[in-house]
Amino acid sequence: MRRRIVGLTVLAATLAVVLFGLPLAVGAAQLTVAEEQASLQRLAGVTARSVQTELSHGDTPDEIPEGDGDTEIAVYDDDGDLIIGSGPDTGDSRVRAALQGRTTQGNDDGTLIVTVPVTGEHAVHGAVRVARPVADIYHHLVPAWLGMLALGALVLVLVWQLARRQARRLAEPLETLSVNARRLGDGDFGVRSPSAGIPEIDAVGQALNDTAERLDALLARERAFSAEASHQLRTPLAGLRLRLESALTMSDEESRRAVHAGIASADQLERTIDELMLLAREPASTRGEPVDVAALTADVLAPRRERLVAAGRALDETLEADLSRAPVSAAAVRQVLGVLLDNAELHGRGTVHVTVRDTAGAVAVDVADDGDGLDPGALTHTRNGGMGLGLARRLAEAEGGRLVLTRPSPPVFTLLLPAAPQRDVDRDAPRQAAPAESP
Repeated sequence: MRRRIVGLTVLAATLAVVLFGLPLAVGAAQLTVAEEQASLQRLAGVTARSVQTELSHGDTPDEIPEGDGDTEIAVYDDDGDLIIGSGPDTGDSRVRAALQGRTTQGNDDGTLIVTVPVTGEHAVHGAVRVARPVADIYHHLVPAWLGMLALGALVLVLVWQLARRQARRLAEPLETLSVNARRLGDGDFGVRSPSAGIPEIDAVGQALNDTAERLDALLARERAFSAEASHQLRTPLAGLRLRLESALTMSDEESRRAVHAGIASADQLERTIDELMLLAREPASTRGEPVDVAALTADVLAPRRERLVAAGRALDETLEADLSRAPVSAAAVRQVLGVLLDNAELHGRGTVHVTVRDTAGAVAVDVADDGDGLDPGALTHTRNGGMGLGLARRLAEAEGGRLVLTRPSPPVFTLLLPAAPQRDVDRDAPRQAAPAESP
């Protein structure tokens, strides 16, 4: 890339120098020739005036002005014969034209020739011919041409230096971007591209940095999700194992009930795995169909009521009528509610209170119990040090909602879900949230 930038820049400069320098050199040569022709004409006029008196009396001039360099000055009589100076012995066509009273000038075979008549009062007594080779004029232009050539070469050298500097300034950030892109492709999400001071390149670098940050955050979320999801699966697995082990020591009837409970736990585990896999595969943007949060909550609460009653506890649910729908994933909401209810069932005390209500622009689900108070940082762990609440918080945020600890003691967790716009609710009114099968 650097060589291409330098090559194109120098080529453009060379074309500019040539297109500007050649006409300038030709114009300078033509101007010099024109000035020399005018100088020869003045010299011829001076010579004609200096020999006018002698030729009008029929005498031969003793001397004539001297020309510089290779300039030839010749004086001819009225018959066209050379009488003094340097030139052809017999006058040429231009001399004959001068003897007829006409002044002539021109370039004959690479020689500038000027002829003027020597006139008296009533007749032409002779002619003056002044000539100079054009090559001699061009010879005097060589220093000027060499100076122009040197100036053009200097310009090209300066352009080359500037092109190298600019190519380095342009290429280095792009090379850095290329290296960083390869590192990003190899999994180094901590790569960052520095500012180059060039808006276009900085825009590309910023886009690469944003991509790296998003991928880094996505990877961190995926790892945390995997760790927290594994915790969610360990709890029903442990319960299933305990039921099956206890069945080994029970009577036939008790063993049958334990096996049935184990099958129910296995069904619940299978449903949890399916929902977690669904959430992991599908982006949140494709899971935004409005769902009936109240119906979904009632479906999640149904299998838990018996367990709470069996444990000597109660379940109090309050579901407001005509609640707004939420454009979220039913599977994600089930998982979040499952975590909150597990937390209240396993680590809380007293009655479990569940309230579904409308709030400003959102649907709120409150889950509370009469247990001990919690630290405000409890959303990163459950009360026994697990990671279920962390998973619930991430799932809520992935759906555009929030999970907050509304009251530390007695603890109240509130799941806030975005309410669907009215046009989405009207369009999807026939669609109901698919209830999950009870274990």
